Amino acid sequence: MANPTGEQFEITRGNARAVVTEIGAGLRAFEVGGVPYVEAFAEDEKPPKGAGQVLLPWPNRTKGGQWVHQGEKQQLPITEEARGNAIHGLTRHEEWELLEHAESSITLAVDVPAQEGWPVPLRATITYEISPRELVVTHEIRNEGESPIGVGLGTHPYFRIGDAPTDELTLTLPASRVRPYLGDEQMPYAEEQDVEGTEYDFRSGKLLEGVDLDTAFGGLSLAEDGNHHYVLSHSERELVVWAGPDFHWAQVFTPDDLVGRGRAVAIEPMTCPADALNTGTDLIELEPASSWTGSWGIRVR
Repeated sequence: MANPTGEQFEITRGNARAVVTEIGAGLRAFEVGGVPYVEAFAEDEKPPKGAGQVLLPWPNRTKGGQWVHQGEKQQLPITEEARGNAIHGLTRHEEWELLEHAESSITLAVDVPAQEGWPVPLRATITYEISPRELVVTHEIRNEGESPIGVGLGTHPYFRIGDAPTDELTLTLPASRVRPYLGDEQMPYAEEQDVEGTEYDFRSGKLLEGVDLDTAFGGLSLAEDGNHHYVLSHSERELVVWAGPDFHWAQVFTPDDLVGRGRAVAIEPMTCPADALNTGTDLIELEPASSWTGSWGIRVR
């Protein structure tokens, strides 16, 4: 049986190491000094619960897989069958082309052709670059078609701090707005609301024990470096997930049953929230032959 994530590409610098997959261009491992900072999985396994995957040309869900482009109804394949939605884009299971592989960096590319439910072709590249205590991920999306289109992008890494249990981690999230998860809805998100006075206020940090989230956070404040910062901490160790200003949303997901880990936490930088192809919220508008570039990263300190 073919490897479900294709060829494995390792990059290193100092005592930092990352592994990127050919299928989906996903992040399978990131560690510093042998200490893991993302939830890894075996190279002969499918990424559990979307671990490390790139979500393109939309993150999260499109309700019913239906949306409208320039007055024409579109029907995407239904990939979340239990709820009848199209989820996490079109490139997670595609083979990405290797463009460049150096010791400490790698660049891959994929074409998104015009297809059922997606009328405008795109070309996307991703570059992973590692330094002794940081991994930087840079995305580019180019409109290869003849009409404008709105796109979105997200990523789906699960984070850890070595062997510390997830429930002992503290999450600090500079988000003033939230779209809570509603488990009994087809598009399972409530209306956007303020976090003030709610269980969703992580601005001052909160222990993850007892926290149950599949939740989109917005209203993200920028740090002094012009990026959004999401922080996981345990004892004296700290993991900073940073995302550029175009990543207006962060999805936080805390499943109890991640393969190989159990209780886990995903922090997903996203440019737009669920169902953005219909609402237009924070879509990246690309004219023909134009492109967008954005970055996020993981810093250990």
